[in-house]
Amino acid sequence: MAMDAPSAWDVLDGVDFPRGYRVEITDGKIIMTPRSEYQWDVIIEAAPQIEQQLARRGATLSNVMIDFPSSQYGYAPDLAIVAPGAERNSRGRFEWHSLEAVIEVVSRSSRDNDFAKKFHLYAECGIPLYVVIDPEDGVCTVHRGPTGTGTYEDATKTPFGQDLVLPLQGRDITITTDGFPKAGDLD
Repeated sequence: MAMDAPSAWDVLDGVDFPRGYRVEITDGKIIMTPRSEYQWDVIIEAAPQIEQQLARRGATLSNVMIDFPSSQYGYAPDLAIVAPGAERNSRGRFEWHSLEAVIEVVSRSSRDNDFAKKFHLYAECGIPLYVVIDPEDGVCTVHRGPTGTGTYEDATKTPFGQDLVLPLQGRDITITTDGFPKAGDLD
């Protein structure tokens, strides 16, 4: 069996993290941020809708470490849709090429990462869909057509209250966004 490439997550093996915090690695730095209430509300609304339509156990991950081809970036997407038949590596984790879609719910503290760094890395890695859900602006953006140069060829915006359609390989997933809270709703 071939050895897996080094992972940014290797530096955190055996570390226990406090509950309620998101841990990621950006530019080689370990970043811990508390999850906001509206981020959690969006995840709780979206995840069961996706799972039900995929009708496949383990098809959706939330805040689970994914191995990317970089020792400088270790992301645990808010939601990730795993491709049918994808297998875990020897570390027990999925790798970037196992994902059909990544969904990130933007917070004030994650805007730079979600709109720039993750956008670039996910496109460079060939993640077919990158969805950014922005409770502050009340809009979801579906990025499609990743390029090897770190951009996506197409972006479609869907305001909260309209159905968000995720065009996966060979099927569409529809997420009702009526229940997504706007950031100002919780102030």
